[in-house]
Amino acid sequence: MYKRSASRQNFNIKADRLTILSAAFFLLTALIVVKLLKLQVIDHSLYLDIAQQQHFATDELMPERGGIFIHDYQSGQEKLYPVALNRKNYLVYAVPNEVDDAANYAKILAPVLEMEGEVLFDRLFKENDIYEPLKHHLDEEKRQEIEDLNLDGIRFEEEVVRYYPEENIGSHVLGFVGYDGDRLIGRYGVEGYWEEELAGQKGSFLFERDASGRLIPIAQRIKAEEKNGTDIILTLDRSIQFTACSALQTTVLRHGADNGSVIIINPATGAILAMCNYPDFDPNKYNEVEDISVYNNLAIFEAYEPGSIMKGITMAMALDTGKVTPATTYEDTGSVEISGYTIRNSDEQAHGIKTMTEVLEESLNTGAIFVARTVGQELFQQYYKNFGFGQLTNIQTETENPGDIKSLGYPNEIFMATASFGQGITVTPLQITAAFSAIANKGKLMKPYIVDEIRYPDGKVEKIKPQFIRQVVTQQTAITLSAMLASVVKYGHAQQAGVPGYYIAGKTGTAQVADPYTGGYSADKTIHSFVGFAPVDNPRYVMLIKLDHPRGVRFAASSVAPLFGELSQFLLNYFHVPPSYKINDSDK
Repeated sequence: MYKRSASRQNFNIKADRLTILSAAFFLLTALIVVKLLKLQVIDHSLYLDIAQQQHFATDELMPERGGIFIHDYQSGQEKLYPVALNRKNYLVYAVPNEVDDAANYAKILAPVLEMEGEVLFDRLFKENDIYEPLKHHLDEEKRQEIEDLNLDGIRFEEEVVRYYPEENIGSHVLGFVGYDGDRLIGRYGVEGYWEEELAGQKGSFLFERDASGRLIPIAQRIKAEEKNGTDIILTLDRSIQFTACSALQTTVLRHGADNGSVIIINPATGAILAMCNYPDFDPNKYNEVEDISVYNNLAIFEAYEPGSIMKGITMAMALDTGKVTPATTYEDTGSVEISGYTIRNSDEQAHGIKTMTEVLEESLNTGAIFVARTVGQELFQQYYKNFGFGQLTNIQTETENPGDIKSLGYPNEIFMATASFGQGITVTPLQITAAFSAIANKGKLMKPYIVDEIRYPDGKVEKIKPQFIRQVVTQQTAITLSAMLASVVKYGHAQQAGVPGYYIAGKTGTAQVADPYTGGYSADKTIHSFVGFAPVDNPRYVMLIKLDHPRGVRFAASSVAPLFGELSQFLLNYFHVPPSYKINDSDK
């Protein structure tokens, strides 16, 4: 009995052990299967990538960024002048492990690199360091100077940097190439808008290596070619751009203005010949500006209430609809009452019976309201839209503002009344220039553009053609208004914008500045503008000049009008335009 029970017990124990062993073996097998499934199926791509990374190496092939060019006629024939190009510079770096006297190296290099000796010493005196950057963007001359010192552990690495030879001239149009995180990309202006085309496409180079990581000379190599960037040719004229930008700077500083803008455009095509603002910046040193708002191109970015310049647009509407002629008269009592508001002339005087030409010559607010009322609110708003206000021009550069004319859709007549002389709505300098270009171009509105050609790396050249948008007013309206605007320069407030011997059309604007704190207008801030074109019978250019908050001068006739006359004298000579009439003593 006892022996039989012991045998059964031993058998049960053996059976239990076998069961446990079988279960363990099954579980182990299952784990191996799961692991293999994970390795060979689920994580197949991951481990394949790891293997390829160990066996293959990839190197990026960087494309060459496209250049930006403008037209240069200084030599008597057309050439292209680079205003943004790539330049080879050098990074100087140290291998501290190879530097045996960090203090002496720092003393020698400090004056050459224009760095503090202590900063250099800290970088040179680092144990077990094989790479320590010292300074970027050294030119060839500076590199050679350091190399001639024969310092062990001091080495160089080539680096390509964006270079702008004209420095501040036209910086708002160009923008710059700067960092976005750890990437260098085009920012603002043409550089930003055309980033994809200018940057090109990176290539890649895949090659095999052995177990120790060395390149296998006879192994297969796969190369995806990089595509260099596209060259952009702008419509800007170098001589006009330089002259306009330099003169603008002088005028802004002379009158203590906060900033200023100038735009010069070919009215027949819409091509922009010059565009600049002041204050400006050097795109080679873009990171040294105190206020990054200086990057914005105010000629297209800043929408403002333009003031009396818009009386020319208001008059165009009434002439075009046949509501008035240059000889139509009204009685100026000095003020107009609308919806509880009293609107007065800028001189706060009554001028009696005045013609429409005199309304423009003397810039009468009451006359502008009279003209707008003959047109009516619905047509008034439509003409504003037809001239291009309240919408983007889609010029191919960054930071454009559409302006705001929504108030013209409100039923209260006060909004039309104030807009008739350029208050209560906002527009950009480019929109005004384009609108007056339509008047200069026999009523035809052309799309303003700043890119003349696109030159692709494969040799293909895309020429940008002038684009007609719409007939805003009739040819007769444009001719009539041009004559009236010429009278403004000849006999009215804008006489300082004239050039003896030439018929020049133009209009001043001295606008009040809205005060966001009071809801009214500032008592001491104004914006001065002048827009005009010449010669009247066959305009070669339309130019707008704008100053924000000039000091010591009350009206635009004394600030921007003289600059218009100065630049017009240059442009008429530059284009070899013969005088329209013989100069008399009274014209001098």
